[in-house]
Amino acid sequence: MCYGLIASVILCRFGGLCEYGAVSRRKIIVNVAMSADGYIARTDGNLDWLTRRPAPKGYYGLPKFSRTIDAKILGRKTFDLSVKMGASFSADDVHYVFSRRSPPKSVPVGVQFVAESISAFAERLRKQTGKNIWMMGGSEIIGSFLDEVAIDEFIITVVPTFVGDGIPLIAPRHREVPLRLLSLQQFPDGVAQLHYEVQRPAV
Repeated sequence: MCYGLIASVILCRFGGLCEYGAVSRRKIIVNVAMSADGYIARTDGNLDWLTRRPAPKGYYGLPKFSRTIDAKILGRKTFDLSVKMGASFSADDVHYVFSRRSPPKSVPVGVQFVAESISAFAERLRKQTGKNIWMMGGSEIIGSFLDEVAIDEFIITVVPTFVGDGIPLIAPRHREVPLRLLSLQQFPDGVAQLHYEVQRPAV
C-alpha cells in the first residue's frame, strides 16, 4: 500500500502511457513512497500523511516511469485496496496478484491471480518480450520476492514526514541484501528519491 497504488489509480483514470518499447530482459522494479521513518502506510493502511501533500508537477517522475512498464505485481491486500479506491483495469494493463486466498468470484479484465512459485514466475516473466514490471507491494510480497532474489531495482521516494508506526517498506525477516545506488534526486518540497540496484549474490 503506497503512493504507487494511488498514482496507478490516477494514471488508469486518465489513460495508459506507453511510448517506451520492450527491453531485452525485463526487470522487476519496486517503486514506492516511504515516510522518513521507513513506513509505506499506517498500521491500518491509512495514507493520509501522503495523500494530503500537494501533488507536484511531474509527480516525482511517476508518469515517466509508468511508460517503461507494462505489468504490475500486487499482493492481495494491495489489490483489494486498489479495487476499493476505484482503480480501473484493462487487458492492456496486466496485474499479477499473489494471494493465499481464492480469487474473488468476479476478477477484473487484465487481472491474473498467480499460484506458481515466485522464482518460476519471475524467471518466466523476465524471458517474455515486454517492458519492465512494477512491483507495487505491499511489504509482504516485496519481502517474499526480495528473499527469492526476484527484485532487480528499488525506487524509493522518501517523504519528509515521521508517522511513528505503520507498515514497513519490507516485511521484517532475517536478511542482508546489498544495494548499489544508481541515482539520487531531490525535489523542492523536501522529498528525496533513491534509485537502487539489488546486488546479486555471488555464485
